[in-house]
Amino acid sequence: MKLWLATFLLLPISLAFSQTPELKFIADTLVVQADGTYEADPDLATMTFRIFSQEKELKKAYDAATQSMGRIATIAANNGLKKEEISSGALTVAPIYEGDRKKRARSYYVQGQIILRVHDFSHIGPILDGSVEDGVADFRSLTYSLSDEEAAKKQAVAEAMRRAIGRASIALEQKGQKLGGLRYMSLDVRQLLGVAELQTIGTSNETVEVAAEAGGGGIFTRKKVSPPPPPPPAPEKITITASVQCAFQIQ
Repeated sequence: MKLWLATFLLLPISLAFSQTPELKFIADTLVVQADGTYEADPDLATMTFRIFSQEKELKKAYDAATQSMGRIATIAANNGLKKEEISSGALTVAPIYEGDRKKRARSYYVQGQIILRVHDFSHIGPILDGSVEDGVADFRSLTYSLSDEEAAKKQAVAEAMRRAIGRASIALEQKGQKLGGLRYMSLDVRQLLGVAELQTIGTSNETVEVAAEAGGGGIFTRKKVSPPPPPPPAPEKITITASVQCAFQIQ
């Protein structure tokens, strides 16, 4: 807790008003600083998936990416998500050249992302498992947060103001004085703390070339299946902190 009780110098009246017009304001003002916190359980989980496809023909690559995005949206809908809780960006196309770019593109790479906003955390696991089993996308991140951050910030600000007023009132009571009106206030609301986030590098299948053992003859290919993503972390408490500095009139 920080308290400052302003003092003033005895100066001639003419000098005081000519050089320090705010002298009276400073003399009967009490400055108080206080913090307020608001803690709550997260009620929103944001899941991000990367959609991608690469084919020799542009139409095939675009159709495959579109179908993948549609399948993951269906998985989300089957787990209770509404249309407004499923958002997808535009698909982007990048031609892949071999050597000189003046030649015809060797293939086309299409990618995009889809974001799911989940309020019922019991659906996170099934959505994650369904996406991995179908091989429809790369899982990128899972973030827990508050759906109404502004309301939480207001709660923290209100707590900070209650503490500032209480401290100022107690300080003045010791001198037999009373707290007057608010003359100045500064406010700082800090970033959210305690947001749990899970990130992974991808869950799609990859094809790799493997050299045969001695005497096996030649090179063969096999599927390398990426391990499933780790289980979603338990959501942590979210804490918002607000700091206020108030200048009150002393009655």
